[in-house]
Amino acid sequence: MIRGGKGGAKTAHSGLRFESRVAMQSLLAYLPDYSVKEDNVYFKNEKVAEFYGKNKLYKNLLEANNIDYSDIISKKLLPDEAILILTGKTLYIIEIKFQEVSGSVDEKLQTCDFKNRQYNRLLAPLGIKVKYVYILNEWFKKPEYKDVLKYVDSVGCYYFFYELPLSFLGLPEPVK
Repeated sequence: MIRGGKGGAKTAHSGLRFESRVAMQSLLAYLPDYSVKEDNVYFKNEKVAEFYGKNKLYKNLLEANNIDYSDIISKKLLPDEAILILTGKTLYIIEIKFQEVSGSVDEKLQTCDFKNRQYNRLLAPLGIKVKYVYILNEWFKKPEYKDVLKYVDSVGCYYFFYELPLSFLGLPEPVK
């Protein structure tokens, strides 16, 4: 399990650094050699990924391929962010959880196994694999989250603190 990242000044070249609710499209567009046009991601003018956040997952990916989600799962799941990496056909469901006080987010971390299974069922007809990822802030480094983070890891989900490494996504590193 990869946790955390390099952070700081090195982040611009090794990963996407999240601050509260910053859109992933904005972060990628900021990196050298990357550009984002609508929901498409380009690296040196070659399309490498597509975004499908919230309802776009259903409208632009599933419906566009004549798939009715209700034939597969009973209720829509709406990801904070979703990026389909074209090489490898993997959709990364990215949930951003930044907490400053105890609350409902505590329990939400424990739902990753169910949601990961549902997303995998939903995208199986398209031959797309799913990886479920949390981006967390310092709050979740507290000792009382040790068990839940261990659980997230044990069920095949992932978490990072503040950043998401490009290498984890399988995206190319920009030229430094």
